[in-house]
Formats: sequence, structure tokens, C-alpha cells
Amino acid sequence: MERVERTRTVNLETTLLFRPVGPKELALIAASDYRQFPPRLPEQPIFYPVLNEEYARQIARDWNVPASGAGYVVRFALRKDFADGYPVQIVGGTVHKELWIPAQELAEMNRNIVGAIEVIAEFKSEAVK
Repeated sequence: MERVERTRTVNLETTLLFRPVGPKELALIAASDYRQFPPRLPEQPIFYPVLNEEYARQIARDWNVPASGAGYVVRFALRKDFADGYPVQIVGGTVHKELWIPAQELAEMNRNIVGAIEVIAEFKSEAVK
């Protein structure tokens, strides 16, 4: 008698998010095998992924590079049912959309990441190049 195994495919709905990071945060993400974001520092009560790549690139280029010599944009998929628990915050123009996730909820957010965190853009100051 031949045994037939069946696999069940689960189609998870996800929301694609972006985050601008500096070299230190990127090193911590890499240390997790690109599976989670590091805990927030005491002066960082909110983790704020952004909803579009354009905004993430703007922050990485205009804020991370001057502050630390380099800026990166990472992209990750988050379970939609988790992301939907946080209202979209518009913090400037229509492109400036973020989710505000309290630092104490970051571990739960990390458990809701689907797949790996990907580095999709890199910006460096002339001194670092």
C-alpha cells in the first residue's frame, strides 16, 4: 500500500512595510539572521515602520546618513491581521505614513513577521564611500 502525504498550504495575508535604519540597527537585524528588529532603546518608546519605500528612502538618506554615515532601507512582510491593529499615522505629506507600535509590543510584532527582513537600499556619505 502506497502512503500519500498531503501538505496544507496556508495563504497568509501580509502588509509590506519599510524601515529606514542606520548601521548599528542593521548589524543587530543581521545578527538575528534578518528575522527580527532589536529592542528599542529607553528613549525610543515607539517602533515606526513606514508604509512606502519613498518615505523610507527619504529618512535613510536625509537623516540616517548625516547622523551615522550610512542609511539603509529594509523591507518586511507583517501579518495583515497584526498590522491592522495599528492605525496609520500621517506625519507630514501624504507620503509620510507610519504605524506606531509601542516598544513593549515589538517582540509580538517580530513574531508576526513573515519571511526575512530584506535590505533594499543603501546610502552612504562621501566620507564613508
